[in-house]
Amino acid sequence: MPLLSLERVSKRFNGITAVDDVSFTVDRGQVVGFLGPNGAGKSTTMRMITQYFDPDAGEIRLDGIPLTEAGREAKRRIGFLPENNPLYVEMLVSEYLDFVARLRELAGMDARRAIDASVAATAIESVFNRPIGELSKGFKQRVGLAAAILHRPDLLVLDEPTEGLDPNQRVEIRRLIHTLGKEHTVMLSTHVLPEVQYTCSRLLIINRGKVVADGTVDSLMGRASGGARVTVEASGAKIEERLATVAGVRNVQRRDAIDGRVRIDLTTSGNRDVRPAVFELAKREGWTLFELHQETGSLEDLFRELTASDEPAPAESTETAEGK
Repeated sequence: MPLLSLERVSKRFNGITAVDDVSFTVDRGQVVGFLGPNGAGKSTTMRMITQYFDPDAGEIRLDGIPLTEAGREAKRRIGFLPENNPLYVEMLVSEYLDFVARLRELAGMDARRAIDASVAATAIESVFNRPIGELSKGFKQRVGLAAAILHRPDLLVLDEPTEGLDPNQRVEIRRLIHTLGKEHTVMLSTHVLPEVQYTCSRLLIINRGKVVADGTVDSLMGRASGGARVTVEASGAKIEERLATVAGVRNVQRRDAIDGRVRIDLTTSGNRDVRPAVFELAKREGWTLFELHQETGSLEDLFRELTASDEPAPAESTETAEGK
């Protein structure tokens, strides 16, 4: 049984559909990237999972139990870091985490152990006794993550956790999420494509309120219509002409010749690996190979293909953190 399941879930705001008949499941131990353009329905979906909104149609289940029946018990098993990271900046970090522990109905040694564990997991020991308002954006995000995992949730939902961070801070938070994914099931909403590739084991792409792709990062990258790109550098006769005959090669583009070598870029169909065929062809033709290198279609290619539209995306509610 999956930890989380959505079945034909929809949500509308003022007559506009933000989430449209969405279905997917999330198994334990997965780090799932939830990707889509602004206004695609990501935040609305996450807020229905965390019970901030109720679906207008469909059903969300946690461990097979509908959220409408599980109520507060489901909330005890979910950690949520919204995009706006609601911190009390006048509090010390220690005071804020103690406050969150009380909200999570933790007291005494249970609260102390939970705070110590979340502080260690997010590496915020050095700012534990500092006012939140004095912290960098990166440390504020860490404090938000510490609060989200304080009660050791089964499911951790993160909405744009690296928004507004500089490149170094993004790397730090990305590493932290990867570590948290070893102990928690994580749903990560983002529009930063490298975060998905480096952090997530699975990817869901949503566009205009509908899920348009679901699979591992590698398998979805292979779906990009650009296919794999193979660079061949060789010396010999009729290289460009013969490479065009290799099964799976869709396009051949010759680049400048250097010292008798020709450099050619091949575009293949889907994620097919044509390198063994190119190598055998080079042996038969007596070519000298200097380079044979393949790059798969990029996640950016696939994202553009699945989310490109001439029509504007439907607006989500203004309550959903700027419609992300």
